[in-house]
Amino acid sequence: MIDFIVIGGGIAGTSVGARLSHLGHVVILERESALAYHASGRSAAMFEESYGSPSTIALNRASKDYHFEANGGVTSPRGLMLIGTADSTDKFQADLVAMQLQQISVNDACAMLPILNNSVTNVGYNVGAWDLDTDLLVQNFAREVRHLGGIVRTSAEVTDITRIPAGWEVTVGDEVLSAHNLVNASGAWVDLIAQMAGIKPLGVTPLRRSMARIPAPGGHDVSNWPMLFGPGENWYAKPDAGALIVSPADEVLMPPMDAWADDMILAEGLARYEAHVTEPVTRMLSNWAGLRTFAPDRNLVLGPDSIDPSFIWMAAQGGYGFQTAPAASQLVADLVAQKAPQIPTDMVAKLTPDRFS
Repeated sequence: MIDFIVIGGGIAGTSVGARLSHLGHVVILERESALAYHASGRSAAMFEESYGSPSTIALNRASKDYHFEANGGVTSPRGLMLIGTADSTDKFQADLVAMQLQQISVNDACAMLPILNNSVTNVGYNVGAWDLDTDLLVQNFAREVRHLGGIVRTSAEVTDITRIPAGWEVTVGDEVLSAHNLVNASGAWVDLIAQMAGIKPLGVTPLRRSMARIPAPGGHDVSNWPMLFGPGENWYAKPDAGALIVSPADEVLMPPMDAWADDMILAEGLARYEAHVTEPVTRMLSNWAGLRTFAPDRNLVLGPDSIDPSFIWMAAQGGYGFQTAPAASQLVADLVAQKAPQIPTDMVAKLTPDRFS
């Protein structure tokens, strides 16, 4: 009998599968033909320690050493720049404090980012923001699962879940797998998996986030440019393989699905970006969208279910999945093993399913 069946092969499923592999035999089931197909494969892929709610920041801090050191590290320097105009000063100041940025001169900002236009009056900067090699991070966790005797299966859609006295029976195609514990790491589908298992759903909201990939503005070499944010995070942009990705930072409620970008919302986001730069957007190279799934209180949901502890949540990452994955997955494993968590107790209380009891 399997110790842990993990449903979902994104960063949530692979990371928690790796941690739980130290406690027993793990099988990861991913519906798609490849790992990290949905939200994980469409991430902006950044690590910024002060980005997110207090519980997310606690997880970020506890994840930092892993990101920089484990398996040789998965980070590379990027930096983060917040830019605003006179009309957005209040939001700019709020973000400057919340994100712990240092205000710098517009001239210094233009030296780093030569396309800023004359409307930009306020700039905040933090050198302490890094790109994450998301594919490498997922594969590192999957490799750890396999190294410890676990199995990672793709094209393995779960069609039925039954509670049995010893644990769970999970139907995959014409095969029935038995496990002592079931881990729900299925992203936007977590409530559907919970309902299939007879577990009370969380009431999550999958929200669409769209991206457009545009040519390097003005033919510039963008490789060393920082990630850009607009005040109130109403758009952001980031260098990507010689081009620039721009997001309208949309949050549109969607059912669990393979999401796609909305042309009008992309156009609005690109216009907000264009209002701050000298180079107009003349074409898109590509566009896509992913679903960022939030719990009602916008904190992650990590650990055994409050009613049935053999059902374990690794859910509601809300766009913070990669940067929190090392600590979030370790917290789940610690709670399962009844070990003392590595993050503060008051933060643990904000993250466990018990808060919904």
